[in-house]
Amino acid sequence: MKVKMCGLTRTEDIAAVNECRPDYIGFVFAQKSKRAVTPEQAAVLRRLLDKDIQAVGVFVDEPLSNVAALLYSGVIDIAQLHGQEDDAYIRQLQAETHCPVIKAFRIHTAQEAAKAQNSPADMILLDAGAGDGKTFDWSLIQYVTRPYFLAGGLSPENVQAAAALHPYALDVSSGIETNGHKDKEKMTAFMNAVRKEEIL
Repeated sequence: MKVKMCGLTRTEDIAAVNECRPDYIGFVFAQKSKRAVTPEQAAVLRRLLDKDIQAVGVFVDEPLSNVAALLYSGVIDIAQLHGQEDDAYIRQLQAETHCPVIKAFRIHTAQEAAKAQNSPADMILLDAGAGDGKTFDWSLIQYVTRPYFLAGGLSPENVQAAAALHPYALDVSSGIETNGHKDKEKMTAFMNAVRKEEIL
């Protein structure tokens, strides 16, 4: 089970992930997000990131050319789309960049889970969608058979329950924060909880 720690904004966040070693980190480029970074800030942080950790760029209805530019430059390895990007947008981005694309889906109904199942994206992310640190009804995704990132309300305390769903990866953000900033102790606790599940 992989781990993605999303919404990194500071050099100390990078130092923490280099130490606790998730598989992916996320830079948020959606300007309305409290965790947003500029391309220039992300480039600086990326240079400090361990080369074995992949960087994901999180976008909301961003012009395709802007996303592609960040992929071409190597600031990010993977694009994660959280807006109304349709299948045509996804296919065009894949064709132009030859880089993996993750499409995020807010899961409130079984129909939304089915739409995620059929997405042309390389990977899918299933989320509560509100960004409020709450989980969604995980029973809605019991018939999703393709690998997925599970997001929304994850923390060291519910890693065991999340692992029972056998997701490809866990995507955590607010669950490893204190007062709106990444907390190294919580980040380490999250990774330790995941590694414990892998041993059991």
